Amino acid sequence: MSYPVQLSVKADVSAHFDDATNTVSYIVKDPDSNHCAIIDSVMDFDYASGRITYEAADGLIAEITARGLTLDWIIETHVHADHLSAAPYIQQKLGGKIGVGEKIMLVQETFGKIFNEGTEFQRDGSQFDALFKDGDTYIIGNMQAFAIYTPGHTPACMVHVMGNAAFVGDTLFMPDGGSARCDFPGGDAGVLYDSIQKVLALPDDMRLFMCHDYGPNGRDIEWETSVKEEKAHNIHIGAGKTREEFIKFRSERDAQLGMPRLIIPSLQVNMRAGELPTDKDGNPMLKVPVNGI
Repeated sequence: MSYPVQLSVKADVSAHFDDATNTVSYIVKDPDSNHCAIIDSVMDFDYASGRITYEAADGLIAEITARGLTLDWIIETHVHADHLSAAPYIQQKLGGKIGVGEKIMLVQETFGKIFNEGTEFQRDGSQFDALFKDGDTYIIGNMQAFAIYTPGHTPACMVHVMGNAAFVGDTLFMPDGGSARCDFPGGDAGVLYDSIQKVLALPDDMRLFMCHDYGPNGRDIEWETSVKEEKAHNIHIGAGKTREEFIKFRSERDAQLGMPRLIIPSLQVNMRAGELPTDKDGNPMLKVPVNGI
């Protein structure tokens, strides 16, 4: 299979794990320049007090500053339901463009209705600097990257390939973690199966980086695996499991899952590219739709 960029470039990947949300954020550096990207940043949010802080984002900023790097991109693999994005905060400090998949507009339309957003909430993706289509390429320094459209978990999920590293968002977990749930609005288990096949069609030695890990069965937290390992050992999709088997398992499993703890604030913030919604007086304010999700 041919790809629009060179996959042999050895991307320099630095991982930052957030214990509160089990999220892994990444700094990805072009090995031939001082340019980098951030993948799936986290803004700290204490739900009980409604307090926002930036310890996780400040850690990313401190590393980029200490290494003398230039930030080109702040990438969101999808509209996360389990953590709030720190993209605008990071952009204010370091610059860079905020990018997401073009299907963000579907997410904005769906959740704009659920959260009863007014006409002032734009549903055209204009809150982001770049909207990626399937196969779109972009540059981090001298390193080419490209986006693969991988819906199923959400309608706007994309995997981002940077040299020999692919950042899969919630499309896949570590082999013993399986795959993402598909029961959110716009999710579809069959579509996710098809999307995962796109990821598994990448070269066997492609490094895969997860957005989350929960340490199944008490193992230490991990976030890097490979296409070869996922094909052979992923408990939901590996070893030749069929589309029908996956749909049956995923549907039964999703019916048993509760909602993520931060889904209500996360969706409102992340569909705005990390900006907080405000009330009529301009004060930051979140809504709780009763029986809405």
